[in-house]
Amino acid sequence: MTTQIAVIGCTHAGTAAITGMAKLYPDAQITVFERNDNVSFLSCGIALHVSGIVKDAKGLFYSSPEQLAEMGVTMRMKHDVLAVDTDAKTLKARNLETGEEKEHTFDKLVVTTGSWPIIPQMEGIGLENVVLCKNYHHAQTIIEKAKDARRIAVIGAGYIGIELVEAFEMLGKEVTLIDNMDRVLYKYLDKEITDVTEQTFKEKGVELALGQTVTSFEGDENGRVTAVNTTKGAYEADLVVLCIGFRPNTDLLKGQVDMLPNGAIIVDEYMRTSKPDVFAAGDSCAVRYNPTGEHAYIPLATNAVRMGTLVARNLMGPAVKYLGTQGTSGIKIYDLNIASTGMTETAALAAGMNVKKVTIQDNYRPEFMPTHEPVTLKVVYDAVDGRIVGAQVMSKVDLTQSINTMSVCIQNGMTMDELSFVDFFFQPHYNKPWNLLNQAGLQAV
Repeated sequence: MTTQIAVIGCTHAGTAAITGMAKLYPDAQITVFERNDNVSFLSCGIALHVSGIVKDAKGLFYSSPEQLAEMGVTMRMKHDVLAVDTDAKTLKARNLETGEEKEHTFDKLVVTTGSWPIIPQMEGIGLENVVLCKNYHHAQTIIEKAKDARRIAVIGAGYIGIELVEAFEMLGKEVTLIDNMDRVLYKYLDKEITDVTEQTFKEKGVELALGQTVTSFEGDENGRVTAVNTTKGAYEADLVVLCIGFRPNTDLLKGQVDMLPNGAIIVDEYMRTSKPDVFAAGDSCAVRYNPTGEHAYIPLATNAVRMGTLVARNLMGPAVKYLGTQGTSGIKIYDLNIASTGMTETAALAAGMNVKKVTIQDNYRPEFMPTHEPVTLKVVYDAVDGRIVGAQVMSKVDLTQSINTMSVCIQNGMTMDELSFVDFFFQPHYNKPWNLLNQAGLQAV
């Protein structure tokens, strides 16, 4: 009998799962339900498209419905799944073009429904030119509306917000960045690093409205936004982009599988939910966060692709374990190359952990070289056993790969003692005789 596999949602985790399953199980019948008309859009490239670095947004797709169909997959594009019954193994979907509703059965269900931007319910949220930033259509809208906009307000100083602020400033717009935390990138980086990035924005003329919460939006007689009101003042804007985070898109499975309080589906190390034959991956899921050993919600494209690939491997039986995540990520802000992995000192202290830190500021290579840019490296570790829990790096030279190394250290439970004597090469073009990471370990000891 042919195995019927249903997949709901097809961005990163979905695309990875589908390509893997089509190769591994050529006899299975795979049906994909996706409410958009496209798949696999890299939303992390939206700002690059806005600023003109990436000329054609089509380059931000790495697959297409046609490519997946060629692999023998049934692609039901522009289909909205209305209900799922995980016990009866049925789902109901509506064709958004014809309005027709149909019931489908499955043997295995893969839920890769992703996340959706958080939209605060407040006065003026429906005004024209208050836009979201998540998918391909949002990207096109932002680019179109930014052409005529003079003053742009970006709400939310996470990665997407920060990158858009830079893109708009490079387009010559007057930009205001609003966030309720008192620093930018609060979740990813500590003050030593964010102070420098904030200074860079101020030098470029960006207005930082931090430590304040948006209360409402004002509009003109045509229903177009004119200003953003916050707990500390009002800011003129003719375009507002909301980037205040994401919540998992998991209403279809509410009450049917185990979830975190925010609705993220809990999966085991083989991507199985609490219901047999129901798998989940990507932004709809919680993942094991290695620095704490607990489940956490960390929506990143890298996580999604890894998890989707593992769904395919483990669909017919447990085969390859998920190793957990450190939430490793990087960002380029003007000429600063920044990356982080694991917990910031701020996050570790907030979680009640007993941690210490080492911050190294040094030139990245010997002073006898023609250039020797400064670098800041911060490592956070357990005060008792020296286990590494997080690291951040910033420099005008691209040293971000060192954070991938630190990610491996955290994943493998290494201590600062061990970090001190890891075998790293020395070559004056690239570094100093004692590698920066060795230095951090030695300084802690």
